[in-house]
Amino acid sequence: MIPVVKRLGRVDYEPTFQAMQAFTANRTVETPDELWIVEHPPVYTLGQAGKPEHILCDIGIPTVKIDRGGQVTYHGPGQVVIYLLLDLPRLKIKVRELVSTIEQAVINLLGLYGVTAERRDGAPGVYVGEAKVAALGLRIRNGCSYHGVSLNVDMDLTPFAAINPCGYPGLKVVQTKDLNIPLTADEAGEQLSQQLLQQLDKQHG
Repeated sequence: MIPVVKRLGRVDYEPTFQAMQAFTANRTVETPDELWIVEHPPVYTLGQAGKPEHILCDIGIPTVKIDRGGQVTYHGPGQVVIYLLLDLPRLKIKVRELVSTIEQAVINLLGLYGVTAERRDGAPGVYVGEAKVAALGLRIRNGCSYHGVSLNVDMDLTPFAAINPCGYPGLKVVQTKDLNIPLTADEAGEQLSQQLLQQLDKQHG
């Protein structure tokens, strides 16, 4: 069963978060998996074990406490976010494999444009050199995942300076535009969703 890809455009964070929770709570064994491609207005999200001190100063951007793993990150216009609403037992995939699958999809996408990216042990996400280009965080409930991956495409990176991204002081962030990858957030969302589908199919296959 191929996941349904939904393009939701630019949507507020909190209603989207609530919709993911509701979708996951109400799904049955018959419910098709879904990928949601979105952009969000400026928002910080603080994971379950997130420490408020990783938000270094108040620059007027709201903070939402949520139930994914990980610390604080920033979402804003020009960053593509893909939420993965998946039934892991049905896909016969474990959480750690899902994390690797998501990271590999980002690595493959950047590789198409001649950019070498890598993952790091113990620090989920995708990095180009010392800088993080994609962040990921998941929640698993009753074997089903929600939350997902964000890829910095063509955005204002300044708000990252007001936090310790993902809990790492001084962690640099980069976006695909600065890597000379000529994609809009919409185009990046389309291409990344295709890479995710390919990787999930490979895992499932």
